[in-house]
This record gives sequence, structure tokens and C-alpha cells, in this order.
Amino acid sequence: MGTRWNEEGTSFYSLSCQDRRYSKHIHDNVHGNIYLDPFFLKLVDTEQFQRLRDLKQLGLTHMVYPGAVHSRFEHSLGVYWLAGEAVHTIKAHQGSEINIERNDIRTVKLAGLLHDVGHGPFSHLFEREFLPRVLNGSKWSHEDMSVKMIDYIVDAHHIEIDSAILKNVKEMVLASSENASQKIMSEKRFLYDIVANGRNGIDVDKFDYIVRDSRACGLGCNFQFQRLLETMRVMGDEICYRAKDYLTIHKLFATRADLHRTVYTHAKVKAIELMVVDALTVANDELSISASIHEPAKFWKLDDSILRQIETSDKQELKEARDLILRIRRRDLYQFCNEYSVPMDKQENFKDITPQDIVCSQKNGGTTLKEEDVAVSIVKIDLTRGSSNPLESIKFFQVEKHKAKHLLECRLEMYGGF
Repeated sequence: MGTRWNEEGTSFYSLSCQDRRYSKHIHDNVHGNIYLDPFFLKLVDTEQFQRLRDLKQLGLTHMVYPGAVHSRFEHSLGVYWLAGEAVHTIKAHQGSEINIERNDIRTVKLAGLLHDVGHGPFSHLFEREFLPRVLNGSKWSHEDMSVKMIDYIVDAHHIEIDSAILKNVKEMVLASSENASQKIMSEKRFLYDIVANGRNGIDVDKFDYIVRDSRACGLGCNFQFQRLLETMRVMGDEICYRAKDYLTIHKLFATRADLHRTVYTHAKVKAIELMVVDALTVANDELSISASIHEPAKFWKLDDSILRQIETSDKQELKEARDLILRIRRRDLYQFCNEYSVPMDKQENFKDITPQDIVCSQKNGGTTLKEEDVAVSIVKIDLTRGSSNPLESIKFFQVEKHKAKHLLECRLEMYGGF
């Protein structure tokens, strides 16, 4: 059992180190040993959760970064583990002032484990690119499907779970939305900020995927989430951070933005994604891909293997989709033509650029493009708060030494400037 130290220098045993004789341990290449007790194993050992093994965390990025083959399964285990570490750390440091109960811990860990159980294939391409095209601006989200899938798993496998815990787990999964975040009414509101934080964007979901994605793609990552996990404190029913850790928090947002810039929206990754969206679109009528998105019983059977299904089919109806996938295999990709970085003050003029706009702007001479020859990809990269400094949404506290003791003073005003 590992020993940790509190701020006064005395030791305590980590509450996350429960009796592990009855737990299953899984070795993770980011967090080391992850322990699952029998209750959580009931959920992990279902076909719906195991499906996450067949969803690559970064979708089609592995076709450019060969190491990016990690799955939603290992990411979900990582978020489960970090969610437990976060709530245990808070309890260990502030147990006398914050009444964190066993059910609170179980709820937060469950939310971490199940937050992506309703995710679609190919990372966010499925819900942001494919579905809006075939369903006329669909607003379907993997968070909403995760909530439906949680109910489905519990019912289908007769898992006994308190209804209040189940309700809170689903609310925590949806808490990443600012609108949902504002509607949360809870005695322990801070618990909803651990897995999916709609208030300021700092959560263990990002802690895991930023480090995991950086490592898989062979990129350096100097963001140290361990520092934030150890020093987070609850003040005013909100998780606050030490003032001197503002640089670490900035690295969280800056590293995330850099991953978007260099990995998630890499030009060749976008070209492959556009081709896959085209292939799925022409295959949709034959395979009824979009018809499964509202029924968990059908949806859980949909994963990244659908490309292989199209590729190996001999149906004439899938020939166009098959040819597109063959082009990807042979590296005959859509050609990247040009990019334009839009200044902040002109973004409003460029938010709805269409292929027609590009075609109309052609100058005479050379090959004339048609609308069907052009695909426009509008990519927005920020620090999670648009043009605002994300640090302005975070509460910091000052640690002061006085007579060999640490006094915590919560700076409830916004800690800006940087």
C-alpha cells in the first residue's frame, strides 16, 4: 500500500488503495496498474463496454501516425482510474470538512468508466461530419448516447445499482456541456467537475487523453497532471488550484491546442477523414448506418470495423464506397490545396465558406474546378474558451506559510493575466 504525504508533512495511506485481494489489476502504459473491484468488473465485462476495444481513440489518425492505435477502452479505464485518484485525494486532504461518502466515490469512478460508452466510430468524425450530412444537420452526441447506453447495460445485464447513483452518473457524463453544467443542482457540485468539467474545462478526461495521445503519436508532453491531482482543493463547492500552478494549467490547454493543430487536424488526416465520410455517406442506404443511432441495442454493434465490412463486400451497391477505401489503402488521397488562417476580427466572414465560394473565386486560366471537386474544412483551434483566456474561468488559491503551518486562502476572484 503506497504512502503519501499531506501538506503538514505527516503521512497517510492513500484511500484509493483498498483491499486489492478482490480486485483485478490491468497494467496500463500510462498509469501503471489499474485496479477494478468486482462491481466495476460487472460493467467492464459486458459486450457493450468491450466494444470500446474496437474504437480507436484517434479514429483514422493512425494512418498518419502509426502508433496512434490505442482505443477508447484503455482511455476509459484511464479516466476511471484518475477520477478515483482525484476524489480520494480530495477526501484525504479535506475529509473533515467535506463529507465525501463511499457512494460519492463510486459515482465519480463510474462516470469516468462509462463516459465514452456511447461513442461512435472514427473518433468525432461520426457525429460531427457523417451524421449531419446524412441526417440534415443532426445534433446527435456521443454523450447523450452514453447516457442511453448506461441504462441499456444496467438493464440488459441485471446490474444492481442504486437509482440515485445511476442518475448522478448520467448527469456527470453530460456535465461537459456548459448548458448542462449550469443546470446541475447538487449539494456536492464539485464532484461533477472531475470527469467532464463544463465550468472551466479542467477534468481527468483531458488529463488522460492529452498524455495518452501525445505518447502514442511520439510527441513530447510536458504537461504534468499529477501535480494538479495532488494539490486540487475544494473551496466554495468548486475545485480550486494553487496560484503557482497556473503555468501547469496553461500547459494543459496549450498542449491540447497543439494536438489539435499537429495531430487531430493534420492535413492528411483530414483528407482521409473526408474520404471516409464520403464512403460512409454513399454506403449509408445499403448498410443503414445512421438508422442505429437511437437504439442502444443496435448501436453497440457499430464500430470501426464497418470500413472492413465495406471493403470486403462484393455488393455492387457498395462499389463507390469500396473504391474510396481502396484509394485510401493505396495512398491516393484527396489533395491538400491550400489553407488560410483567419484573423480574429474577420472570423465572422469566413464561418460559412462553401465549395461554391471557392469555385466562384477562381481566376481565369488553367483547370476549372467544379463544386464537387472541392471540399472545405473549417477548423477552429482555441484553448477551450474561444477568444477568452481559460484561466479567467478558474479559481486559484494562495498557499501561505505561517508558524510551520499551511494556511489556505481562497482567491475567489478570477486569477487572470499571464
